[in-house]
Amino acid sequence: MPPARRKRLRFRELLARPGLTVMPGGFSPMYAKTAQMAGFDTFFVAGSQMSAFLLGVPDTGVIGLRDMADHARHVASRADIPIMLDCDTGFGNAVNVHFTVQEIINSGVAAMSLEDQEAPKKSGTSAGRRCIPAAEMIGKLRAAADARDAIDPAFSIVARCDLLGAEGSSFEAALERCVAYAKDGRADVVWINSVETLDQLRRICEATPAPVLMIWGGAPPGPSFEEIEKTGCKVALYPVMAATAGLQAAWHLLSDFRVRGVYAISDWRKQVESSPYGAINFSELTGYAGVRAMEAKYMPAEAQRDYDNTWGHKTHLGREDGREK
Repeated sequence: MPPARRKRLRFRELLARPGLTVMPGGFSPMYAKTAQMAGFDTFFVAGSQMSAFLLGVPDTGVIGLRDMADHARHVASRADIPIMLDCDTGFGNAVNVHFTVQEIINSGVAAMSLEDQEAPKKSGTSAGRRCIPAAEMIGKLRAAADARDAIDPAFSIVARCDLLGAEGSSFEAALERCVAYAKDGRADVVWINSVETLDQLRRICEATPAPVLMIWGGAPPGPSFEEIEKTGCKVALYPVMAATAGLQAAWHLLSDFRVRGVYAISDWRKQVESSPYGAINFSELTGYAGVRAMEAKYMPAEAQRDYDNTWGHKTHLGREDGREK
C-alpha cells in the first residue's frame, strides 16, 4: 500500500476510535517528526505558521496554493504519522476548490481543512473576520468531496466553521453550519473554531453527524483533555504550539546571547541537559544514519568517507555522523 494511502486510512482510524485524539501543530517536517517522536498520532500544518515562517507575512491569505502544496509534500514525505493541512479558503470559489483538492491530495497529506471565511481571510484567532454564506460554503465542500472521491476516497475533507467571533455571528448560526457542513457538504470532519465553553462544544458534538474537531477560544489554559473528551469531541487541535514555542526559545537565546555572549549558550545547554526529556536527536530527525548506510551499500570502497579518522566540532545536538559527543 502506498504510504500516503496508509496514512490516510490511519487518520480515519483515529477519527473512528474511542476517545479523544490530541493534534499538535506547527509548520515544518522537523516539527512533524518531533511530534511523532514525542508520541503523537497526527500533526497539523497551520496556514498561519507557513505564512509566518516560510514567507514572513501575516495570516491574511498571502500564501498561495503552489507554496502550500509544495511545502505539504515535504512534511508528508518526512513524517510517518498522518498530516492534516490547513488550506485556508481553498483559494477561490467551488471551481478553484475542486482543483485545490487535486493538488493537495497529490502532495501526500492525509487530510485538508477548508474554512468558510470571506477572502481575503484573516487569522482564525483574530478579529475582523467575515464568513461567506453557508450555501456557498456547502457548494465548496461538495466540490471538494467530489474531487476527493475521484482520486482517493480515503482522503479526509475537514470543514472549518469560523463563524464564532466573526461579523454577524451567533452560536446558533454556527451550530446550524456545523450540521449542514457534515450533512449537506459531505465533510468528513467538522472543525468548530474558537469555541468558548464546554457546553457549546457538547451541543455541537451532539448535533453534528460527523466527528468534531475543536480549537479552544475561551479563557486560558482551557479545559483538560478529559473534559474535552466528555463532550464527544474527537480531535483537540493545538495548531501553532510547536512553531511558537521554537520561536520564543530562539528569541530568548538570541537576546541573551547578544547580552552575555557564549555564556548564554552554555547556560542554554545546561537547561536542555537538565530537562527530563533530554536533548532532541538531530541526526535521527534528519535521517543522517541512513546516509552512511547508503554510502556503505552503494559506493565503491575508494569513494567512501573516512569517518574513523576525521572529526567535526561537537555541538549540543550531537555530531551529525550520529556518534556520541
